[in-house]
Amino acid sequence: MTQDPYQTLGVSRSASADDIRKAFRKLAKANHPDVNPGNAAAEERFKRVSAAFDILGDPEKKARFDRGEIDADGRESMRGFGGGAGPFGGGGGPFGARSGGRRAGPGGGGPFGGGGGGAGDFEDILAEMFGNRAGAGPQGGAGGSGARGPVKGEDLRLRLEIDLEEAIKGGPKRISLPSGATLDLTIPAAARDGQVLRLRGKGEAGRLGGPAGDALIELALRPHPLYRRDGADLSMDLPISVPDAILGARVDAPTPDGPVSLTVPPRANSGQTLRLKGRGAIDAQGKRGDLLARLVVMLPDMPDEALESFAREWRDKRPYQPRRKT
Repeated sequence: MTQDPYQTLGVSRSASADDIRKAFRKLAKANHPDVNPGNAAAEERFKRVSAAFDILGDPEKKARFDRGEIDADGRESMRGFGGGAGPFGGGGGPFGARSGGRRAGPGGGGPFGGGGGGAGDFEDILAEMFGNRAGAGPQGGAGGSGARGPVKGEDLRLRLEIDLEEAIKGGPKRISLPSGATLDLTIPAAARDGQVLRLRGKGEAGRLGGPAGDALIELALRPHPLYRRDGADLSMDLPISVPDAILGARVDAPTPDGPVSLTVPPRANSGQTLRLKGRGAIDAQGKRGDLLARLVVMLPDMPDEALESFAREWRDKRPYQPRRKT
């Protein structure tokens, strides 16, 4: 059963022409016989995606397919097949005549011929990917594989997790490649989550004397055990003692750049927030955010009889009911 060309290319029916070209490029590059010599399954997949692009890459054919006038092989759906329809016969299909009766081949309309919008795109895409000046597929076109020049190596796409401090300050980093080798790189200062670093010539080796591909490293920030992110701002809980909350104090507060001395005002309460300017994360424009320290008043870890006696006397002589401020 012929597969729906949209399913073959993995695109929706509302996909744009550019999306269809991108999907075909990706699948053709992965399954092209030059990349998979002797792999019959890959060659068959290449034929299927080529046939699908022959339909969807040609605006006229795509419109007719969407209206149900032709099937996925380019054959008339509602009329008789005429002179031997089928993918390799004299009727429609990617390797035979076009549904209107023209023959494929050099100057014809299938994906391996020279006519039609889809065929021209097909050859342009393959020429761009494989350096084929004459634009031929595995079935042999005007140039054949002998006309291909140097082919650039595949790009490597990798994901590298980094800490918040590394993203802010930058620095050297080493990443392991799928081959087991390692690659050294430098994280730039003010790096952002999702930022992609391109290391030219660090990808797969080229073919036929072509240049090596690039390594594309996507940065991903790990969740931090202390800080919570809100855009470029960071927030954290800062524990303080009961005496420091009552009397005020200078306390050490951690920041991504190291500890700083912070002033806690007298009569501070849990939930009160102090702002440290320029001590946060980095936004998309490279601007530094702030660090918000939320005070949390903490009792001693061990029982303290003197504190408990003071609290009992205070409660008896100076009772009060705390109210949430509005």
